[in-house]
Amino acid sequence: MHIVSHALVYLMIGGYLLTGTLRIGMLIFARSRTYLPESAPDAPVGLVLGAGLNRDGTPGVVLQDRVRTATELYFDGKVKKLLMSGDNVSEYYDEPGAMKEFALSLGVPEEDIILDFAGQRTYDSCFRARVIFGLDQLTIVTQAFHLPRALYICNAFGIETNGVLADDVNYPRRSYNFWWFREVLASVNAYWDIYIAHPQPILGEPISIFPE
Repeated sequence: MHIVSHALVYLMIGGYLLTGTLRIGMLIFARSRTYLPESAPDAPVGLVLGAGLNRDGTPGVVLQDRVRTATELYFDGKVKKLLMSGDNVSEYYDEPGAMKEFALSLGVPEEDIILDFAGQRTYDSCFRARVIFGLDQLTIVTQAFHLPRALYICNAFGIETNGVLADDVNYPRRSYNFWWFREVLASVNAYWDIYIAHPQPILGEPISIFPE
């Protein structure tokens, strides 16, 4: 009985160490690829990832920060187009559409906003950016807790990707701490998806962001 108990303890400790190591690996990978808006390198496209809507269908505060920061990059000439990728599970829940409306209200021309309605997860958004939209270079805009995983996934699909931090100063501390904790587990799942499971996102016909 004691042998079994000790084995379980060792397994738990090993699991914690492995999980922490994987997350730290992503943080190290992302460090040299993470920028503030004013220092971001140029890229053809800014990828904005979905982050939840309010009950009235408008972007939540986290998503507003992502769109607002991406809009800043656009007007500074650091990206030429904005790819809004998110979940559209029903006509009542449309993250890309909500992002578009908010970007339009900030002055971004409609012709420079591209919508991806099948970005149900970060993995799906990065996969489709490469396979459907044909991108090999982009800038991801998201919060600090999410950016390392997003950067790692997109680069794993052969996209030269840098990341820009959206403003995350005024979030409730309890929520922010929870998001950081959740990302530890999500990071492990990302490794699983990339190297083992290879899940297939929703696909379709190729879409050219820069038609000739």
